[in-house]
Amino acid sequence: MFQTTRRRLALWYTGVTAVLLLVFASGFYLYVRGTLIERVDDTLSHVVEVVQRSLVIEANNTDLGTLSSDFRVNIEASFGNPPDAVEDDRIDLEWFNPEGDLLWSTLSEPLEMPIRLGYRGETVEITEGYLLRQLTQRVMLNEHILGYLRVSHPWFEVTKPAHQLIIDLGLGTSLLVGLVAMIGWFLSGLAIQPIQASYQHLKQFTADASHELRNPIALIQTNVQVALADPALEMPEQRQQLEVIERLTQRLGRLVDDLLFLARQDSGMIQLNLQPCPLDALLMEVTEEQSTLAHAKGLQLHLHLEETAVSTIPGEEPFTLLGDYDQLIRLFTNLVSNGIQYTPVGGEVSLTLKPYLRQNLPYLQVKVKDTGLGIPSDVLPQVFDRFYRVDPARQRSSFQAAMETAAPPARVMGTGLGLAIAQAICHNHQGHITVVSTGQQGTTFTVILPK
Repeated sequence: MFQTTRRRLALWYTGVTAVLLLVFASGFYLYVRGTLIERVDDTLSHVVEVVQRSLVIEANNTDLGTLSSDFRVNIEASFGNPPDAVEDDRIDLEWFNPEGDLLWSTLSEPLEMPIRLGYRGETVEITEGYLLRQLTQRVMLNEHILGYLRVSHPWFEVTKPAHQLIIDLGLGTSLLVGLVAMIGWFLSGLAIQPIQASYQHLKQFTADASHELRNPIALIQTNVQVALADPALEMPEQRQQLEVIERLTQRLGRLVDDLLFLARQDSGMIQLNLQPCPLDALLMEVTEEQSTLAHAKGLQLHLHLEETAVSTIPGEEPFTLLGDYDQLIRLFTNLVSNGIQYTPVGGEVSLTLKPYLRQNLPYLQVKVKDTGLGIPSDVLPQVFDRFYRVDPARQRSSFQAAMETAAPPARVMGTGLGLAIAQAICHNHQGHITVVSTGQQGTTFTVILPK
């Protein structure tokens, strides 16, 4: 239980930290990427300013270049000859006339792209996988358009460091999450220690108190039975009071036994006495013991054995498994008595035993079905909780319940621990127990135990 809680705490520590680191890494990546783009755009804007200041503008008196109304740009004097070799990381320039025709370029091949003016750079794809960051501005003089200047910068100047940053952030985040997981596991262990120590003390106290209470309760019950057997006891009021005391001591004795069992179960003190157990004979014994209570309440109690063709070993007993006989007796006694208690007069409680295979492994399945009041679907997950009872009338005090019901000793009310004990015994045998119920139609408990 505490290991599960510790794992959950460590997972919460790790999960929350991982989310925070992911948010931080994403924000840092976006910030760095935006900064790189701004640097490229600033570089492009600076190049445009430098080129504009270096343009050689002449009066319109020759046929060189493209003419405006009064002035023209001397391309040879302004730009010179295009370079022969183009480096991958250099900035490329393109000059267009006022009509948008390309006149001069540092690119080896002209770009088949229209002119798109803008005050900020834009990313364009030249070929598949090759991107450029471009800035295009109009060059004017005295409100006359001299031409258009387009500046291009390789986009890998942004993508390359961005990709490397993603790798670095991923590795760093993974290492930090792993470190936080280890620290979280350590811190959760420190946080659990005081609770675990308190729980151990509580379990020890419960076990000790339950053990110490058994002898006084047994003595009280013995004395009451001796008093009831006294032939000199003639007053009906005294006999009734002694019968009430006997019922209460029986109830208290059962509660102490159940608490002692669960305390030892939680402490790991219960050791299974594994031996071949014929489950059919065991259920017959349970049915025989509970039949008196069932008949006294006007109920029918049946046991059905269903043999199927799943026995894998010739000569093997189909209903025999390896288990603790006493614990299994207690398991099915609790289930049957629970069904009898909540089935009205004239109802039926049936047990069905059959072997079957699951994932090629032999199991035994026992169904305990009653035609009682049923359990509401919203409380089904809680029926195996300790001290949980579906019927609110059963939440009255022991003395009040005994005084009001005046039931015979065999009908002592439950302690609210029977199903919790049944589940614990199932887990001890590597099996599991489930419940299906429909209101006012009955309840079916299914126990599956490996052979």
